[in-house]
Amino acid sequence: MNIHSFPSKLLENAVDEFAKLPGIGRKTALRLVLHLLRQPNGDVERFSQAFTTLKNEIKHCRECNSISDTEVCSICSNPHRDSTTVCVVENIKDVMSIESTNQYTGLYYVLGAVINPMEGIGPADIKIDGLINKIRVGNVKEIIMALSPTLEGDTTNFYIFKKINQFPVAVSVIARGVAFGDDLEYADEITLGRAIVNRTKFESTIAN
Repeated sequence: MNIHSFPSKLLENAVDEFAKLPGIGRKTALRLVLHLLRQPNGDVERFSQAFTTLKNEIKHCRECNSISDTEVCSICSNPHRDSTTVCVVENIKDVMSIESTNQYTGLYYVLGAVINPMEGIGPADIKIDGLINKIRVGNVKEIIMALSPTLEGDTTNFYIFKKINQFPVAVSVIARGVAFGDDLEYADEITLGRAIVNRTKFESTIAN
């Protein structure tokens, strides 16, 4: 959209901010901004306040790195979860995807990223110290690698496996019901649930 087509600099600034969101082009951004302009002031203020509060008050669980309202998230603090099994995922969206399958009752560990040299993300940039410490001091018996089946995900799987192979824990990887190259968050619940249930030993995936 041409800069001169905006009748208001305030409108243009708002559109520019919305257009910074992933998957939002300037036309969609304009539509969203115009929609908000038509809403009552109270609704817009609540909309704005929700994100301000989120940014200022959101926490990361000290046990698993997931997003939480409290120091320890509701999953880690749930006594009914299986604390002997830890599922390693890239981000909170993957936690939500797996939880929606109702096939997994263990705990999680959120890395925050996967190794991706093209984007400048190396082994030092993923958060595995907490995972290693959890294995060292806890009663963990199995680590499930549930990263997206991409080159970056597989590279990260192998890196973590080498780091934790010294400990007496079983290491498994989700079954390839999720097609190679797909992001975990886009897998349907049935496919993802089966991938969790039918996980295999990580060593066998290396051999193949």
